[in-house]
Amino acid sequence: MGLGTQFLCLFVGCISLTGYQYYREITTPLPVPTVKFDEYWGPGDAAFYQGNTSIRPFKISYNTSVIQKLIRQLTDVPHLAAPLEGAGAFEYGFNSDRLQEIIHYWREQYLPKWSTEREPYLNRYPHFKTQIQGLDIHYIHIRPNADQQKTVIPLLLLHGWPGSVREFYDIIPLLTSSSHEKDFTFEVIVPSLPGFGWSQGSAKVGLGGQKMAIIMKNLMERIGHKRFFVHGGDWGALITDVMGTYFSKNVLGIHQSGCGVIGTLATLKTMIASFFPWVFIEERHIGYYFPLQSYFKEILLESGYMHIQATKPDTIGTVLVGNPVGLAAYILEKFSTQTNRAFRMLPDGGLERAFNLDALLDNVMIYYLTDSITTSQRIYMEAFSKRELFAGELERIPNMVPTACAKFKHDVLHTIDWALRGHYTNLVQSNHFDEGGHFSVMQLPEVVYRDLVQFVGKVLKTS
Repeated sequence: MGLGTQFLCLFVGCISLTGYQYYREITTPLPVPTVKFDEYWGPGDAAFYQGNTSIRPFKISYNTSVIQKLIRQLTDVPHLAAPLEGAGAFEYGFNSDRLQEIIHYWREQYLPKWSTEREPYLNRYPHFKTQIQGLDIHYIHIRPNADQQKTVIPLLLLHGWPGSVREFYDIIPLLTSSSHEKDFTFEVIVPSLPGFGWSQGSAKVGLGGQKMAIIMKNLMERIGHKRFFVHGGDWGALITDVMGTYFSKNVLGIHQSGCGVIGTLATLKTMIASFFPWVFIEERHIGYYFPLQSYFKEILLESGYMHIQATKPDTIGTVLVGNPVGLAAYILEKFSTQTNRAFRMLPDGGLERAFNLDALLDNVMIYYLTDSITTSQRIYMEAFSKRELFAGELERIPNMVPTACAKFKHDVLHTIDWALRGHYTNLVQSNHFDEGGHFSVMQLPEVVYRDLVQFVGKVLKTS
C-alpha cells in the first residue's frame, strides 16, 4: 500500500470517527435540568419580596379620556407615503391606502362603540390576576356548564406574539360546551404571557420561553390543577413544549398549532428528507415542507422584524408605544403575511378574508391600552440569547408526554414528523390542513377545536 493510499485511509478513518462521535453526541438524550420554581422576576431585591398568593377578580375598564386621546391620535395622522406604482400591495410592507381605511374605520366605527360593545365583549369571560414569582399575571378562567356525567378536563391555552388572549375568544365556547360529540368538556385557563397585555413584564434579564413555562406551571397549581392539558401556538407552542418536557408528571398532553423542532438533528433529518421527500411524507403533503429553497426565501423576506426584536426590542418598542398608527401597521402586517404569503399581493392584505376587523382591532387595542409592545417583544431577545438557546439543549431532552401537531398549510414553520419524533417521543397525532395560517385558532376555531378534541379523546382512552 502506497504512502498516498495510507494517508487517504487515515484521513477517511479520522473523518468517519469524528462523524460518528458527533452523531453520538447529538443523539444522546440529556436529562431534564434542575428547575428553580421561585425565581424572582419582579422589581427590586428578591430578599424584600413578600409574595401574595391571592387571586383577584379583574375587569377591563378604561375611562373616556383614554379613548378620546386615541381618537385624537387617529385624527391627527402623519403624512403616509403613497404606495409605489406597480408594486404588490403589501410587498413593501403595510399598504398605506389600506392603512388609511383601517384608521378611518377604527376612529369612526370601532371606537364609538368601545364602551357599549367592544369593552363589554372583552369582559365577557371572567378575568383574574394573581402574583407569581414577583409578577402580576393576568388570566381568563372559564368553568364549563356541564352535566355531572361529563368529565371536566383542565386546559391551558397559550398565545404568542403579536397575539393575545383575544385569539381564543371564539374557541372558548366550543371547548366549554356540553356537546354530544364528546363525553368530556374543558375548564379553560387563558393567561396573558408575562409582558403581554395585562400581565406584568419582567424587571430582570432572562425571562424567556423556558422560564415562562415555570410561571405557567405555577399558575395552574395556584388555580388548583396539578394535572392538565396545554395548547399553544407561536411562543405558546415553545412554552407548551417546555412544560411537557420539564413537567411530564403534570402535563397530560400538549397540542400545538405550528409545532417545530429547531436543532442540529432535526435539521439533518430535514436535509436528508429533502432529497427523497416521498419516502418520509405523504405525496399530497410534500408542499408543506419542500422545496427548502422556497422556505429559506420566505425566511429572508419575512424575518426582519424577528432580527430587530431579538437584538433591539426596546428601540422598536419605543417607536411603537403610544403610536396607534404605527402599532396597527406593525401588528396587522403579521396577521396578513403570516396567514397566507399570497396576501402580500392583495390590495387589502387579505385581512378580512381570514378575520373580522373588529377582532383584529381588539388585539391591537390590548397592546395599545396596556403599553405592552416593548415588554412583549423582549421574549425574542431572551429566547435567542445563549442563556436560552443552549441552556439545556431542549431538542435533546426527550418530551415524553402525548403530543399532537396541527399543521396549517400557510403557517410560518413546518417540521416533518421524522424530525419531530427525535424530540417528541410520544407524537400520537399529526394532522395537515390545507387552509389556515399562523393564527389558526383565531382564523379557524372550529377546525382547531375538532383537532384538539380528537387528540384529548385519544389520550384519555389510553390513559
